[in-house]
Amino acid sequence: MTNYLSLSIKEIHELLVEKKITPLLLVNEAIKRAENNDCNAFEYIDKDVFEIAKSLVEPEKDNLLWGMPFVIKDNISTKNVLTCASSNILDGYVPIFNATIIDKLIKKKAIPIAKTTMDELALGGSGTTGHKGATLNPYNNEHIIGGSSCGSAVAVSANIVPFSLGSDTGDSIRKPASYAGIVGFKPTWGRISRFGLFPFANSLDTLGFFTNNVEDCFILLDATTGYDKKDSTSIVNKIYENKIEIDNCIKTAAVNKTIRIAVIKEIIDSIKNKSIVNEFKNILEELEKIGINVNYVSIEKNILRTIFPTYFIISCAESVSNNANLDGLRFGKYSEAVTYQESVLKAREKGFSKYIKKRFIFGNYALLKENQEKLYLRAKKNRNRIIDIFNNIFMDNDIVFLPASPDIAPKINSIFDKDYFVSDEYLIADNHLIISNFTGSPSITIPAGFFDKMPFGFNLTGRIFEDKKLLNIAKIIEDIIKFKQKAKKI
Repeated sequence: MTNYLSLSIKEIHELLVEKKITPLLLVNEAIKRAENNDCNAFEYIDKDVFEIAKSLVEPEKDNLLWGMPFVIKDNISTKNVLTCASSNILDGYVPIFNATIIDKLIKKKAIPIAKTTMDELALGGSGTTGHKGATLNPYNNEHIIGGSSCGSAVAVSANIVPFSLGSDTGDSIRKPASYAGIVGFKPTWGRISRFGLFPFANSLDTLGFFTNNVEDCFILLDATTGYDKKDSTSIVNKIYENKIEIDNCIKTAAVNKTIRIAVIKEIIDSIKNKSIVNEFKNILEELEKIGINVNYVSIEKNILRTIFPTYFIISCAESVSNNANLDGLRFGKYSEAVTYQESVLKAREKGFSKYIKKRFIFGNYALLKENQEKLYLRAKKNRNRIIDIFNNIFMDNDIVFLPASPDIAPKINSIFDKDYFVSDEYLIADNHLIISNFTGSPSITIPAGFFDKMPFGFNLTGRIFEDKKLLNIAKIIEDIIKFKQKAKKI
């Protein structure tokens, strides 16, 4: 079979409209590939969707998502379909409602074929903490794919589906996208309804997409954006009424030297992989040739070093509150006991991994009355300081442009190198994507090239609500990079 599933949404749609292929053919091939995939990317494959695919006969010419198969991160609620967030405590849980984003895509007649693996309850960044074990990189199974949206990244990178859904709390879409050689997009916080997303850290969580190209992000954002009264964090904004599409005016602005891109010097200086740095600087030169202004800006290293500790304290504290209902009574497997406390203890002892327990213990510690001022409130103040610094950068620049990660995906046996976790490469260059979760800004990672036969990506972050401008500038850079076909996968 021709590799239709590696094509863009528009290319697949044209073939569907011309009736050269059918939704049933696409779904059949996607499910076959999912079943044969060796990266541990799936929690559940839904073969009931064959009936949905069979029912789609007459293509809808103006509906680009008609008959399009996709997969869903397992912390997004799907009616009558197993959803356990890759955690033993929710094993067997079947929601009675769809997340709003799922209803919107189903209304467009896109076809959800599977739920994907993830770091347990999304509290992780390696793709190795889910109850099914590590999810592997399709380019080389000795390497991680990153997390927490690991399975959704694999599904697009391995050409199983043309797009997938993920959630991003720190860099959970954009870092795996870099490691997977694909596009990962996190819209402005509150732009897509989070109703039906299992909450990790409410002030940081954002739903988003993995795709093969930037243009597909235009299509998906246009289909899923908008205010939702069921989500208290959904933002009302008239910008939502504008169609999200490629804007030739942005290209004109580039030529007229009115687009300004900021590069944070200290982050670049903290990257040891000079091949990635050199490729990044080559792209900067190409951007300047077409008239885009490139400006190096500085942030004190001592401030950049606080990004991850600030994130860790806030996210752990919020996760404790958000997951308090996983007690074996309201949600989770019930454990018979004499007292409520004993029942909860048994359910959580069996249901949570050691990693999750550590995160919850730390979150509870940060929220204790005697520790709040020293830890949680101090972290929130520092978050506001970082937001102010970033907003000052955006006063003179449209985009912040940086390598998404300082290196290619690490090998699984090297991800717990304690010395690395205290280095500037980790604290500064490996965690800067968190800033856009602090600010709520839209952010996108695009594939940039290969090093040692493994992919790496570059990241763009824009002002809040300027998702359209961000995507258009990302499209310009994507065209400049001219990313070739993915390297042959094992």
